[in-house]
Amino acid sequence: MKQFKIQHTDKSMADAIQQKIDHLNKPKGSLGRLEELALQICLIQQTLTPSLNHPCHLLLGGDHGIEREGVSVSPREVTWQQMINFTRGGGGVNMFCRQHGFKLRIVDTGVDYDLSHVDGIIDRKIAPGTRNVLHEPAMSEEEFDRAIQVGCDLVDDCVGEGCQVLCVGEMGIANTSPSSIWMSLFGNIPLDECIGAGAGLDHPGIRHKREILAQALKHYRETMEDTTENAIRYFGGFEMVTAIGAMLRGAEKHLVVLVDGFIMTACAIAAIQLYPAAQDYMIFTHCGDESGHRRMLDIVHAKPILNLGLRLGEGTGALCAYPIIDSAVRMINEMNNFDTAYITKYF
Repeated sequence: MKQFKIQHTDKSMADAIQQKIDHLNKPKGSLGRLEELALQICLIQQTLTPSLNHPCHLLLGGDHGIEREGVSVSPREVTWQQMINFTRGGGGVNMFCRQHGFKLRIVDTGVDYDLSHVDGIIDRKIAPGTRNVLHEPAMSEEEFDRAIQVGCDLVDDCVGEGCQVLCVGEMGIANTSPSSIWMSLFGNIPLDECIGAGAGLDHPGIRHKREILAQALKHYRETMEDTTENAIRYFGGFEMVTAIGAMLRGAEKHLVVLVDGFIMTACAIAAIQLYPAAQDYMIFTHCGDESGHRRMLDIVHAKPILNLGLRLGEGTGALCAYPIIDSAVRMINEMNNFDTAYITKYF
């Protein structure tokens, strides 16, 4: 696997940042979570005057072999259909990117359909979907390495345009299945407690999903050494492993990395398992409606900004949270302090 140079953010200027925040013309701590976000972003960028230039959103598509086992209420053709819909501006992700000024990149990393000639889709297809993890690893070591590199290359393109904020979303029918298994493995949580309805399974469907994923996990444990990299490669989708590569590259480049939803939180946890320092660069934006998402966030002691009950994916929760992140940066940059406002400091 590609090696990254990711270090914890330098905390040596934390006191100076906190002093600036505390000296703004407001009661100490009165802007709550905004103050915490401002401190984190200042540490990421190592400055007292942070900025959020050229925010970029990667929308990554991929299909999953495990979908053939009936673990999702939606058929796999929905993946490519939605990918085309995104190019027409008709998805939730399109609307929120327009609203908040994100540049959207729609990327085929492993959709089981030929999208190579569709305008608006970046072709980075590694294979037409992963293999069925009920019987074998989702991808080879070579495919794993390629997916990680695709994520890095996409982020490098964003950084070349001046990007300071990275948001990653996904489109891949059945990708709650590998996410649930990662949650179980990386959080040491019983698998049954990690499996929910996904896009809308009923109770018999959830029971069937639990049986299939339990078999897949059993086969993995019987045939593979249980390491972080093996767990990622055995169960992950191409869009998910690409997301991990993007998150790690974003941390390496000192970007603000926005994490949304059940699937992307699973990817973030996988990235943190590989490089714990990567979490310093992540803002967990939303706790979704998928069963177990709160418990997944607890694995890394994350404090999400929003809890709107969203379970759309695509990175939509992160995009909805972005104005709050923007407010945190505006607070530290634009509010007067007690000296410039000629107000007596009363604490």
